[in-house]
Amino acid sequence: MPRLHVGEYLDADLDTERWHCHECGHDFGPLRSDYKRGLLVAERDPREVHPPVLEGAYTFAPNGDWIRIVEFYCPGCGRQVETEYLPPGHPLTQDTALDVDAIMARLASGAVRIDEHGKLEATR
Repeated sequence: MPRLHVGEYLDADLDTERWHCHECGHDFGPLRSDYKRGLLVAERDPREVHPPVLEGAYTFAPNGDWIRIVEFYCPGCGRQVETEYLPPGHPLTQDTALDVDAIMARLASGAVRIDEHGKLEATR
């Protein structure tokens, strides 16, 4: 069965129930867990990414005391897979969870198939 293309750089292998990098195929871990656990993580000061903006007499700049930028990279190819903007101390979010059993049941029933691009496609 082909891999399900879930995000720009994220694939789900339904046969092995594993997350993979769409670019290089690196294994990120179990499909029923958060794929981010298998990625490299870098935290950046928002001032590195967003320079101050001048508007009239005022300067607007991101405040590192209020926000942090967390970047996630594939350990295999170094591709940036995801980015989160979070308040300091906030836990990382799980932004993607699949109902693997429901997808497998729909595939088995023939209601959907995975096309050549990794997308789910209705068959009826």
